[in-house]
Amino acid sequence: MKEKATKPLADRIRPKNLKDFVGQEHLFGPGKPLRRLIENDQITSVILWGPPGSGKTTIARIIALKTKNNFQEFSAVTAGVADIRRVVKEAEERLSGFGQKTILFVDEVHRFNKAQQDAFLPHIEDGTIILIGGTTENPGFEINSALLSRSRLFRLEPLGDKDLEMIVKRALKNKKEGLGSFNLKINKKALEYLTKFSNGDARVTLNVLEIAALNAKRGSIISLKDIEDIISKKALKYDKAGDQHYDTISAFIKSMRGSDPDASVYYLARMIESGEDLMFLARRMVIFASEDIGNADPHALILAQNCAQAVHLVGFPEAKLILSQTCLYLATAPKSNAAKIAINEAEADIFKERLDPIPLHLRNAPTKLARKLGHGKGYKYPHNFEGNFILEDYLPKNLKGKKYYRPEPHGYEKIIKERLSKWWRRQSSSE
Repeated sequence: MKEKATKPLADRIRPKNLKDFVGQEHLFGPGKPLRRLIENDQITSVILWGPPGSGKTTIARIIALKTKNNFQEFSAVTAGVADIRRVVKEAEERLSGFGQKTILFVDEVHRFNKAQQDAFLPHIEDGTIILIGGTTENPGFEINSALLSRSRLFRLEPLGDKDLEMIVKRALKNKKEGLGSFNLKINKKALEYLTKFSNGDARVTLNVLEIAALNAKRGSIISLKDIEDIISKKALKYDKAGDQHYDTISAFIKSMRGSDPDASVYYLARMIESGEDLMFLARRMVIFASEDIGNADPHALILAQNCAQAVHLVGFPEAKLILSQTCLYLATAPKSNAAKIAINEAEADIFKERLDPIPLHLRNAPTKLARKLGHGKGYKYPHNFEGNFILEDYLPKNLKGKKYYRPEPHGYEKIIKERLSKWWRRQSSSE
């Protein structure tokens, strides 16, 4: 009883079967693949990829109770090569002596280095070990391709608010392992606040609930203030080297590109509050100003550059105002990727087309020999002509008439498009 009392609530009320498991309907709904594998005791090596508190360890424990195979588990955070060798040796002995396979659950499997992950491969291939790997990081980046190719990947999503509400209500009613003996209730606002704060993480939900229960009088109602007193600030799930970093910056860029200022400033705030490097955000906006706005609004790049300088000068927290101003300007500016397309297409032609000689009239003629060879001969100096423009061929012969820059018909590029059309229309009509 003493050991049970010291276990956290999240561990005490962990579901022991699929019937009590909450959430992940795409994996555990009727007829879904992972459910069938567990129910039929036909589990193969799998990688469970999902955020903290989404059920990875619970799924492994359910498999442990369901399977006829031997079940072992350890965390890659604390385990080393010696632990791997021990488990493999015991698994080999069990298989040869009793014909029983071993299911090994490795939590945080992405923490193993390449050599440690490779150590599993031959034993997975010969059937000695069935690996269940739990990871919060993208397996495509963190897990060896050889190990990943020998496993089935299942993606777990953050639990929904309704899932978390169900978990809370069950915990309050459960007299054997939960908080039922406290005879507590929780009001609607407190429950909503708790589930939203938890952000899909059942462990966070239950940890806060347990503290609230221990501080409450028996038979009372847990209020919004009770929950607020426990929660000081939402712990944002954000690893500056992990999925959340890349996913959030991707959403930020795509929201600005889509001209949605509200989504753009939301993702900006989310990154700032998560401790993202402010100069990283400023640099990304400088790139965006050229890549996605370009000459549709030439001031965008100037503003973004000034933003980077100001952020470096001012620092946190005032720098967030500068970042916000710049983000909103970029999101609402006219968009054009014509500059990006132009340089990409020009680079492509450099590699796939002949590098024809520079036309003679464009070549430098600093010496008598160069001039004798015709360098610069026939060059028309634009400033000697009306409007500082004269029709001329500037591209190499094999690329004559090629158009790399195609301005968009909006923003400042509309003016550029009209100007180019006026200048070059006679050449266009003659081609």
